[in-house]
Amino acid sequence: MNNFSVADLRVNYRKNPVGIDDSRPRLSWRINAEARGFVQAAYQVQVANTPDFNSGIVWESEKVESDLNIHIEYGGPVLQSCTRYYFRVRVWDHQENVSAWSELGYWETAFLSFGEWRANWITAPLHREATEDEDVDYMRTNFTLPDNVVSARIYATSLGLYRLYVNGVPADDTLFTPGWTSYNKRLQYQTYDVTSLLTTGDNALGCIVGNGWYKGYLAWEGNKEFFGKTRALLIQLHVTLSDGSERIIVSDRNWRVSSGPLLMSELYHGETYDARLEMDGWASPGFADQDWVKATNANPPLSTLVAQENEPTRIIETIKPVAVIVTPKGETVLDTGQNMVGWVRFKVRAKSGTVITLQHAEVLDHNGNFYTGNLRTAKQTITYICRGAGDEKFEPFFTFQGFRYVKVTGIPQDQLLENFIGCVIHTDLEQIGSFRCSDELVNQLQHNILWGQKGNFLDIPTDCPQRDERLGWTGDAQVFIRTAAFNMNVVPFFEKWLRDLAADQEVDGRVPHVIPDIKVPGYGSSAWGDAAVICPWALYQCYGDIRVLETQYSSMKAWVEYIRAQGQNEYLWNTGFHFGDWLGLDARENSYVGATPHDLIATVFYAYSTELLARAAAVLGKNEDVEAYEALHESIVRAFRKEFVTPNGRVASPTQTAYVLALMFDLLDEKDRPRTAGMLAQHIEANGIHLTTGFVGTPYLCLVLSKFGYTDLAYRLVLQKEYPSWLFSVIQGATTIWEHWDGIKQDGTFWSEDMNSYNHYAYGAIGDWLYRVASGIDLIEPGYKKIRIQPEFGEYFTWVDASFHSVHGTIRSAWRKRDDGSVEMEVVIPANTMAEVVIPTSGGGHILESGKSLDQMDGLCGMKQTGQGVTLLLGSGNYSFHFSYYS
Repeated sequence: MNNFSVADLRVNYRKNPVGIDDSRPRLSWRINAEARGFVQAAYQVQVANTPDFNSGIVWESEKVESDLNIHIEYGGPVLQSCTRYYFRVRVWDHQENVSAWSELGYWETAFLSFGEWRANWITAPLHREATEDEDVDYMRTNFTLPDNVVSARIYATSLGLYRLYVNGVPADDTLFTPGWTSYNKRLQYQTYDVTSLLTTGDNALGCIVGNGWYKGYLAWEGNKEFFGKTRALLIQLHVTLSDGSERIIVSDRNWRVSSGPLLMSELYHGETYDARLEMDGWASPGFADQDWVKATNANPPLSTLVAQENEPTRIIETIKPVAVIVTPKGETVLDTGQNMVGWVRFKVRAKSGTVITLQHAEVLDHNGNFYTGNLRTAKQTITYICRGAGDEKFEPFFTFQGFRYVKVTGIPQDQLLENFIGCVIHTDLEQIGSFRCSDELVNQLQHNILWGQKGNFLDIPTDCPQRDERLGWTGDAQVFIRTAAFNMNVVPFFEKWLRDLAADQEVDGRVPHVIPDIKVPGYGSSAWGDAAVICPWALYQCYGDIRVLETQYSSMKAWVEYIRAQGQNEYLWNTGFHFGDWLGLDARENSYVGATPHDLIATVFYAYSTELLARAAAVLGKNEDVEAYEALHESIVRAFRKEFVTPNGRVASPTQTAYVLALMFDLLDEKDRPRTAGMLAQHIEANGIHLTTGFVGTPYLCLVLSKFGYTDLAYRLVLQKEYPSWLFSVIQGATTIWEHWDGIKQDGTFWSEDMNSYNHYAYGAIGDWLYRVASGIDLIEPGYKKIRIQPEFGEYFTWVDASFHSVHGTIRSAWRKRDDGSVEMEVVIPANTMAEVVIPTSGGGHILESGKSLDQMDGLCGMKQTGQGVTLLLGSGNYSFHFSYYS
């Protein structure tokens, strides 16, 4: 019996996805192997349209000699729309042993051509007054079905946000559909398996449609209707009967429309719901809708429709409030104990007409009173008017709040803890990383990083989830993407967002500051627009997926060529608007922009994006582009040195960010790098072990220090408790990452209300250093096919335990210092990969593995002594080392 098996089958990173329109889906699997050193020698994939595989096989890969087990493209005949395909996999090792067939996986196609839509867009012909508060649309239809239904799928989308009901029951648990895309260029639709919700005879479909991102308020100037003025709905239900025939029910002018109890719904401002206006059974069969009006047709294009690309948004967890506070002003406030994103679900019993309000905020002021100043114009308020008929339950529909505290009026204080629950909402991303260490403040920092990602990864990577902004800022996304990929599986999430980036990119290659684009003034800032190149490359590195480079390559190239066309010198970028080192602490008074010159930063990122573009071209076999962009990169580096480095090798701008960027991206002559790293270290020490970097410099600061031998200083920076530092906010009680190092100052007062988010993930990019240096988990080959484990222990932690579920399986690095000065180290390497494990000791004779000397261990493929210690080349498996450590 073989000691290996195939498990965890995926299609485009997802388990058994329903409703995809990819004609070449990518299949992946993981291998469970008991023995060390397992390497796949061959694989076989079978795809069929029945689960028994006795017939209906549509693709047979045969036995393929390959060690690849990720991103294997389907290679069979053209896929059919609205069809389920099953697949199974088996693999061989190098001794010709073969695994059993895996359990079945499947995927189901949606429409592979927009011409298959038979439904009509419909809209509500309701007359509405031109007021700030706009109610939502309730839409419904009836239909009948025979008793031989086999399966049923609904394909649906909207201009606005929609909530779909089948016979009075939600079609599923997803929220904020159809998500936020560049709506006039790309609009997602969703697929619902509603087989179990249909009945023989009378049935009904109901849908609520609100403004959402499409038509509602966006950004900070009170503007709305960025994408359109009219909400609309598109629904197509396919019912398959046992005789093989199909019934199709579509949205058309026979649907009926009404207003209802949801009187106002806005992402920023909240909702107003009058339960006295509820229409019992409105989405169920038999409802009397004769007073409702007929829907009218709308005519948005069908050609923009794409099947759901990223994971949906859901309620992921719930939080029970920890306390009820009565503030000095007499306000009754719920404390959830965690700055979170989502909404509050509550139950109440009160007289008809009782008005309950929930106002949401992130912090209390220095006097302990409820504080909403940093929300700017966002109201974040839920107003519920009671029906007055026993227990009433409510939670919002199309709005979300960023908050820890909830001010409540209209409900007795003694009902609050028992009847209120916080619902945490974000894109349903699989959490794959974990980092813990001996310092509890750092553990809280990691908690804050993760919760910042949760709160800001709601369909797009936003900058903040609470104020009148919540936009997909490109700069924030690119500085955080490597940390994000350690914490969660973010590929489909970013793939979808990057497609919108390419769609919104200008003809000349400029990239908007925010994606989707809502015309925030200006385009093409360095370090922001560079997300077009940095993010696809980061995804390729972390997941080994060439498809993202293929898809984004023209966008990547267009961005570099846009930069190249700026100014009179094609090798320097010294024109146009740039955010610079945003929020750098060395900024002039009353300025948001750090002291590092904009043209230096711009030229650095010009060089970096060009270098990555050349690498991407090499991966894709675009040899002419490789030569052209390698030459361009060399010219940019020469121009950088001439413009920004003195003849003696000094960086002309003596700021921490300038040093960091020049060192991070190898822009200095090699002989000048050690001295510049030393100058960076001196600058930090002269500032009392404090950083002065902003959004551009901070993500790379500790990585550069470790790269040049200053890991001890990097640890001291990470563990610094005084302002400015990562732990300053932790000590101040933060449960997410702040936008400003001193969002709450040492005296308890606040940074300016105009821009002070307490959930802003950019500075959480330090998580990348925690994983890659403190725990030592890094990649040598894309997708962690070959891994490096090289923890740098330092003097400050006594143990670290980190794990990361890569596309190949779980990688773990855990180390603990013992009282006798030795170190225990646990390492897990997934099957079908290899790793270089660097152990900081003076020779292999000082190392034991599972109590044995290295010459007796299994899985060792090679060993060499370097200045950093002993480097072991290991096959897959679980390893336990014990060694004497030298620092």
